[in-house]
Amino acid sequence: MNYFRTAILLAGLTGLFMGVGYLIGGASGATIALVVAAATNLFAYWNSDRMVLSMYGAHEVDTGTAPDLHRLVAELAARASLPMPRVFIMDNPQPNAFATGRNPENAAVAVTTGLMQSLSREELAGVIAHELAHIKHHDTLLMTITATFAGAISMLAQFGMFFGGNRGNNGPGIIGSLAMMILAPFGAMLVQMAISRTREYAADEMGARICGQPIWLASALAKIDNAAHQVPNMEAERAPATAHMFIINPLSGRGMDNLFATHPSTENRIAALQRLAGQSGGGPAPRPEPNPRSPWNRGPRSGPWG
Repeated sequence: MNYFRTAILLAGLTGLFMGVGYLIGGASGATIALVVAAATNLFAYWNSDRMVLSMYGAHEVDTGTAPDLHRLVAELAARASLPMPRVFIMDNPQPNAFATGRNPENAAVAVTTGLMQSLSREELAGVIAHELAHIKHHDTLLMTITATFAGAISMLAQFGMFFGGNRGNNGPGIIGSLAMMILAPFGAMLVQMAISRTREYAADEMGARICGQPIWLASALAKIDNAAHQVPNMEAERAPATAHMFIINPLSGRGMDNLFATHPSTENRIAALQRLAGQSGGGPAPRPEPNPRSPWNRGPRSGPWG
């Protein structure tokens, strides 16, 4: 089913690519766009994860540079019956995280310094378990390819805006160019929305089962959502097409950002996790105190992986 969804996604984004190419250059433009789309498909499959990690300045860590974080990821991956993913840290004050990679054997989990500093060990376990659920469901391939194509479609549409309006009968004209610049990214957003909401809910549920405590993830989501509206993520603002990869939308919500607001309501996600906790006998949600120190590199350990 994941391969079928991937094929549908690629077909939809390729169609958008060809449509914009046709508006810019007619039949020859559509042909060129098809060739570019095929190359982009191939490139995105093999390299989009490295591109996204590089875009956010993520650096890989191991047992020598971040032993507690690496150990936590390893033990959760074992609980999820997954190969050990590569672990990355982004030097960013906004608490957030994402997973990437074309399959579980070539996956990576990236967390921000803000996430490590603001969450308890239990909450961080919930977040990492959520990202491992994306890897287990093969969502990371969809997310990285969607991010690559959405950005490419937006750039192609802007190219048409600047050059398509001056081509007389061969181009879309000024009105067509304006419509293309607005509708092409919107179409890419609709493709993202087609899978985003159910994907996040499914990853929340699977992540809760991996870490064993739905409330840990619920508490983490509340903290991250609150901070994301106060702490800017400038890299995400410059590349809004990648926003859907994060556990919580990293964008400020101003201007064109809203086109890429593909995450479901955080309140609804928390409510679903609380219901899951009640069904599993988890009881009412605890309120873990924020740890001002970074517990992933120093200090006493807590939780079942300590």
